[in-house]
Amino acid sequence: MSDSPTREQAIADDVRTLHRLGYPQELRRGMGAFSNYALSLSIICILAGGVTSFHVGLCSVGGAAIGLGWPLCCLFSLTVALTMGQVASAFPTAGGLYHWASILGGRGWGWGTAWLNLAGLVTVLAAINVGTYEFVTSALGFDAKELGPWQLVVQSCVVLALTGSQALVNHFGIRFTTRLTDFSGYWILLVAFSVTALLLAFAPSLDWGRLVRFENFSGLPGEEPVWPTSSSRTALFLLGLLLPAYTLTGFDASAHAAEETVGASVHVPRGIVRSVMVSGAFGWVMLCAVVLAAPDLGEAANQGKGAFAWVVGGALPGWLAKALFLAIALAQYLCGLAAVTSASRMAFAFARDGGLPFSALLRRVSRKWGTPVYSIWAVAGLSVAFTVYTPVYSTTTAVCVLFLYLAYVLPTALGLLAHGKTWTRMGPWELGRWYRPLALVCVVGCAVLFSIGVQEPNEKALLVVLGTVAVLVAVWYAGERKRFRGPPR
Repeated sequence: MSDSPTREQAIADDVRTLHRLGYPQELRRGMGAFSNYALSLSIICILAGGVTSFHVGLCSVGGAAIGLGWPLCCLFSLTVALTMGQVASAFPTAGGLYHWASILGGRGWGWGTAWLNLAGLVTVLAAINVGTYEFVTSALGFDAKELGPWQLVVQSCVVLALTGSQALVNHFGIRFTTRLTDFSGYWILLVAFSVTALLLAFAPSLDWGRLVRFENFSGLPGEEPVWPTSSSRTALFLLGLLLPAYTLTGFDASAHAAEETVGASVHVPRGIVRSVMVSGAFGWVMLCAVVLAAPDLGEAANQGKGAFAWVVGGALPGWLAKALFLAIALAQYLCGLAAVTSASRMAFAFARDGGLPFSALLRRVSRKWGTPVYSIWAVAGLSVAFTVYTPVYSTTTAVCVLFLYLAYVLPTALGLLAHGKTWTRMGPWELGRWYRPLALVCVVGCAVLFSIGVQEPNEKALLVVLGTVAVLVAVWYAGERKRFRGPPR
């Protein structure tokens, strides 16, 4: 007979672990290992960030931003995922980062982490759907500038329709959402493989030196340059790291779905790490193929936001390129769908402990659907509002990267201080003696990423992030530290 636990036994163990952490089982627990992994894979979605932000890398130092910069940043993201996985195994709750920071550092750190994580998840949802709008219009050859003063109105209406439909799907239960994110996991890899194979097959020639050659494409395109003109290729290379940094975010989704995952202490950390590894590998190969297929990299960079569509449309027959664009757009839509799932679970968990305005409403779980319906619609509405505040895609992505990686690194830094002292009970998935050095790499890497993310033309991101942190500190000391009790201990 097999010694492995049955599904019922695994669920019973999950419920006991959740009770030990102070929470009842309210959400419907039905996700398997693949579904948990597919959720993070869907939010990372190399066909979303990797495609819509392709110009961010290309217009820095050309092919070297993808050939060298992408794997370098992937190693950093994998380090963050590994350290996050160990903490997630020890504390498998929907609160994820917020709950971990509270346990390892105190309720003040948890409260701050929760707001940063929630802000990051809301803004990443905004970036995904704005990116989808821009990608589709670019792929269809439509110039949004022709709309004149109605440009923002049209974009807002499209983003509202995308986000509203994603929230509606999430409203009607985790089972239907899980089926779509499972499909999304397969779809992303299938389409990425197809893009890679077709571009390499139709490429007129393959100049492999492009992938390591540093070229200066700053100042392109002329009217709205992706990056201001600069003579420093080192500085431009660092700016190009925002392409993989933005793409490889959202893997905390596996943690936020912990209370809906069977065998969460093992499958959640595996989902986090595997999603980063697979996305990093497939994304690198696919974008390298795009670089190799471009007839002229300088001309591609001159297309700005339309660089990816210009390369694919020029290399492939028209009907085939359009078919791929539709397949990519579907993957981007499902990416937003998964982002709503992750953000709403974070909002639910924080509201469950009284951390949000209208917490009594936001923590409610539908008896019929088993989902936090009010949290779902709240995060959807906030993401649409943010796109009206800052409709510029590059600033939106910079803001979400900074918020998310700050939220990622805070529990890791607190775990570094608490490891072996106040934190002695680990989960079944752990790094052993490697946790502390990897956690230190995460802290240093996050500081470097922050400095990159606020450079021109994204200086507005610095104001948004620092302003948010200042408000959080002021609100905490003005009264929240007396009111907010934090998670149960």
